[in-house]
Amino acid sequence: MDEPRWLDDEEMAAWRGFVVASNLVERRLEQQLKESAGLSHTQYEILSQLSEAPGRSLRMTDLADRLVTSKSGLTYQITQLEKAGLVSRRSCSSDVRGVFAELTEHGWEVLREVAPGHVATVREALIDLLTREQLAVLAEGLGTVSARLRAGDR
Repeated sequence: MDEPRWLDDEEMAAWRGFVVASNLVERRLEQQLKESAGLSHTQYEILSQLSEAPGRSLRMTDLADRLVTSKSGLTYQITQLEKAGLVSRRSCSSDVRGVFAELTEHGWEVLREVAPGHVATVREALIDLLTREQLAVLAEGLGTVSARLRAGDR
């Protein structure tokens, strides 16, 4: 059996920094969204993705892929948003197995109310703490990680 490739000090600092920072940012976003709208960060992201889609509607499989979540986890979240009147579901006319999630008018209104505070929190917790150069490196590095992991999942 091969010896594991342990992380050196620089690699460990990067890993630990990523883990701690991502957890702290996520916690801050969850808190802001719960307090301002009673939404989880995942629910906000669902509303956001739907708002950007043509007709404010996406197939559930495409939405799950965009959110990097399981279909069952997404179904649970959509059910909660449906109960709140923020999202509705409709069947796909060309595929009996296909289901679309659609942003309701009420969901659009809630998203428009919550988005400014959410963006302010994203700025406060991450964006405004970094220089433009740091943001570019972060975007490039995390983009590489995302692309490679997504390619491996297919």
